[in-house]
Amino acid sequence: MRKVQYEFPLSDFTSEADFKRIKEFSKDKETPFLIVDLSKVEKMYDELVKNMPFVKIYYAMKANPLDEVISSLRNKGSSFDAASVYEIDQLLRLGVWPERISYGNTIKKEKDIAYAYKKGIRLFATDSESDLNKIARNAPGSRVFFRLLTESDGADWPLSRKFGAHPDMIYELILQANEMGLEPYGLSFHVGSQQRDIGQWDNAISKCKYLFEAVSLQGIQLKMINLGGGFPAKYLSPANELETYAHEILRFIKEDFGDNHPEIIIEPGRSLTADAGVIVTEVIMISKKAKMNQYKWVYLDIGKFGGLIETLDECIKYPVYSESRGYEEEVILAGPTCDSMDILYENHKYAFPESLRENERLYIFTTGAYTQSYSSVAFNGLPALKAYVI
Repeated sequence: MRKVQYEFPLSDFTSEADFKRIKEFSKDKETPFLIVDLSKVEKMYDELVKNMPFVKIYYAMKANPLDEVISSLRNKGSSFDAASVYEIDQLLRLGVWPERISYGNTIKKEKDIAYAYKKGIRLFATDSESDLNKIARNAPGSRVFFRLLTESDGADWPLSRKFGAHPDMIYELILQANEMGLEPYGLSFHVGSQQRDIGQWDNAISKCKYLFEAVSLQGIQLKMINLGGGFPAKYLSPANELETYAHEILRFIKEDFGDNHPEIIIEPGRSLTADAGVIVTEVIMISKKAKMNQYKWVYLDIGKFGGLIETLDECIKYPVYSESRGYEEEVILAGPTCDSMDILYENHKYAFPESLRENERLYIFTTGAYTQSYSSVAFNGLPALKAYVI
C-alpha cells in the first residue's frame, strides 16, 4: 500500500488563530475536557435568524445546558425547549420567562406537569391519550401541540419510533384536547438529528397540511407547526449549508400553506452548539492485539461513557486532529473504560501519523453538543466531562 502524508483540513473546523487560542487555554489543564466558544454559539444563532426569519427559535437545551450558553441565547432573544422540570428550573433560575419555555417532552410524570403549570408554563407537547389526560387534569387551558410519527431516513442520529403518533391517532387526540378545554395549538415532528435528506421536511410538512385541513372541518383551527431540529453541524461527512436547508424548507411550507402560513417554530440544539465545542483528549496507550495485526489500537482518555456516546454504531463521526506529522496509518480508536463496548471507531478507520505517540493530545472538533450532557457521572470512578467556556 502506498504511503501518504497525514493531512487534516483544520481550516474546515477552526481558524488558525482560534486553534492557537484553544492550545494556549488548554496547556495547563488535565484532559479530557470540553471547550465551548460562546461567540460561535451566538454566531450560529445569528445565522439561523438571518436564514430563517420566518421562524421562532426554541433552543433544545439538552444539547448543551451550560448556564453560559443558556444565558447567551436568552440575551439573543431565544425561547427554549425543556425536557424536564429540572431544565425548567434552570431556565427560570437564569431569568427566562415561562412564556419563552415549551415543555417539549411527550413523556411526563403527572406531578411534573402540575409543577410546570404552577411555574407558569402553558405550552406542552403530547403524542398519547395518557399524556393528554395528564395535561388536561394538571394544566387546564394550556396550549398543546401534537407530535407526529416520522421516519428518520437520512439522519446520522435517528429519532423515530419512540416519539410521535400516526396521523389518524393525532387527529383523534386533537378532537379530545378540544373537548377537554385545552387549546389544540399545533403540530410538531422531528426528522432526525443531523438530517442530510432535506426532503424529509417536505414529507412531514405535507402530513401537517392534511391534519390542518382535517381538523378544520371539525371547527378546530391549528395555528403552529414545530419543525423540530435536524439542522447540520460540521462532522466528517459533509452536509448542505444552512442556507440551503432554510430555502428548501420555506419552499415546502409555501407549497402546502401559501404565503399565509401558520406560526413556525424550530428546536435547534446540535446546529447551535456542536461547532462551538472542542474536546481535548490524551492518548493513553497504543498497542496491537497480535504481532501481524494490520491495525494498531489507540486508546484515548475519553470514550463512549465520557461524553462520546454518539459514536454508538459509529453514527456520528467526529473530526479528530493530531499535531504530529508524517506518513499516515489507519487505526482503531477506543476509550479508557473496562467495558468492551467502549470502542469509538473500529469499522470506520481513522488515519493518524505513524509518529503518533502516547501522552500526545488530540483535538476532537464539533463536540459542543451532546457530549458533556451525555457523560456518565462516575463509571469506573471517572468524573463527568469538565467544560470550560471561552
